[in-house]
Amino acid sequence: MAHITIPEGDELLDREFKVLDKGFVRLVDYYGSDARIVQAARVSYGKGTTSYRRDRELIRYLLENEHTSPFEQVVFTFHAKMPIFVARQWVRHRTARLNEISGRYSVLPDDYYIPEPERIKTQDTIDHQSSSDEQLPPEIQQKAVSMIEKSSADAYKTYNELLELGVAREVARVVLPLNIYTEWYWQMDLHNLFHFLKLRMDKHAQWEIRQYGLAIGRIVEKIVPISYEAFRDFVLKPRGIEG
Repeated sequence: MAHITIPEGDELLDREFKVLDKGFVRLVDYYGSDARIVQAARVSYGKGTTSYRRDRELIRYLLENEHTSPFEQVVFTFHAKMPIFVARQWVRHRTARLNEISGRYSVLPDDYYIPEPERIKTQDTIDHQSSSDEQLPPEIQQKAVSMIEKSSADAYKTYNELLELGVAREVARVVLPLNIYTEWYWQMDLHNLFHFLKLRMDKHAQWEIRQYGLAIGRIVEKIVPISYEAFRDFVLKPRGIEG
């Protein structure tokens, strides 16, 4: 089978989609499209032997009935930049292949995530791991943002001072906070990527990682629109997930 690409996917290559204040998602490469899924499912048929309508029906049938292996034939590679606390949630999806920037080999830049004041909310009393929808008073929100900014700047200043003293990078980095940005190349097939999106686009996911899920979802939809439509109809909508 020939290598399948589509113009809509090629137009997205190497474009940075901004996420949070300093983060991004960038599509590095992709392999396959809806057509690849159809070919894999109808392994004895060639491209062009069926209509768009029948291909759409087949993809929807496969996804609705959890016949997932044909979706593994489509693969995405992303370059992403995110705060470390987001990365530690993200990396729980162990079906990916990734390579992350190393604080042992490189001096990490002073890029750290500072939330907007409206992101500063109270602890949820029911879902004990999440923020509630209750806004704190504006003066408290602004004070919290200022404290986060100062703490981050102080930590990075200490990091630089340790490096200037000759302390090894792998040791100096221990003072850096969880909101400092990291980067990686991240590759995953479409079946497992849909599972990632199902969890990370959900309203119960932490708001910050949800923004990355939404950005990736928009990219994926451009490349496999029929599959994404089925994913939205059979997976996201029944769970009340917007995407």
